[in-house]
Amino acid sequence: MSSVLSDIVRHKREEIAAARSRISEKQLTTQIRDAPPVRDFRAALEQGRPGLIAEVKKASPSAGIIRSDFDPVRIAQAYEAGGAHCLSVLTDEKFFQGHLDYLRRIRAQVRLPVMRKEFILDRYQILEARAAGADCILLIAECLEPDELQMLHDEASELGMQTLIELYDERNLDAVLNTGTRMTGVNNRDLRTFTTSLEHTFSLLPRIPEDVLLVSESGIRSHSDIRRLAAAGVGGVLVGESLMRQNDVSAAVRNLMHGGTDLLSENQGAEDRETH
Repeated sequence: MSSVLSDIVRHKREEIAAARSRISEKQLTTQIRDAPPVRDFRAALEQGRPGLIAEVKKASPSAGIIRSDFDPVRIAQAYEAGGAHCLSVLTDEKFFQGHLDYLRRIRAQVRLPVMRKEFILDRYQILEARAAGADCILLIAECLEPDELQMLHDEASELGMQTLIELYDERNLDAVLNTGTRMTGVNNRDLRTFTTSLEHTFSLLPRIPEDVLLVSESGIRSHSDIRRLAAAGVGGVLVGESLMRQNDVSAAVRNLMHGGTDLLSENQGAEDRETH
C-alpha cells in the first residue's frame, strides 16, 4: 500500500468511528427501507461495450480543485445527456472534497445507476451507501485483505447492490475473482510511482474470465483509446478528471465515446498526477 493510500485509510477508519457515533447501524438500516430501488449497474454498462462510468469529482489530493464551478447534480445531468451509461460519485470529504449527500442528490435527479466511489473498509459504509441510494460500490483490493474483500462484497450483495472491485497489483486478482464479483476494475495508475499506462489493462485482460465485466480505469483520453479497449473486449471504462475539466461536459462525453475532438491534451499532465 502506498504511503498516500495508507494515510487515507488511517484517516478513513477514524472517520467511520465518528460517523458511527452520530448515526447507528440500526438507524441506517431503517433509512434503507425508504431508499430508492436498486438499478442494475452492470446491465447499464453492457449497453455500451465499453460502457462509460463518468465520474463526478471535485478535487484530488495531487491535482487540487479540478472544477471550481462544481455543481454535482448539474454535472451528473450533463453526463447523462452526453450518453454516459453509469455514474461514479466521489464521497470522500477530506482528500477529494466529496460528500455522500452529492450521491443522494444525484440519485434523485438522474436515471443512470450510481456507484459510491469511496475507500470502503467497513460494513457501516455500505449501509450508508444504500441508504443514500447507491446501486453499486467500489472496493479497492489494495486497501483490503482477501477475507475483508469477501465480507464487504457479500454485505453489498445482501443489500441488492453490485460491486466493482478495483486492483492494480496482479497479485490481488485471485482474491478479487474469488469474491464472485461480476465486475473488476483495472486501475492503470500505479499509486506507488503515479505512472499511468493503458497497457496495464491489456496485460491483465487474458486473466479475466469472460463472465466478469472488465472496467479500465485511468489514462483514457481519446476515442482511439475507446476503440482499442472495445476491440480487446473490455466491457467498461471509468473516466473522471479529464471529463470534469471540460467546459462542455456533455460534448466531451460524446467525443470520447463516439469520435470527435479528443479530451484536451493540456489535461494530460494533471490526470497523470491524480491520486485515484
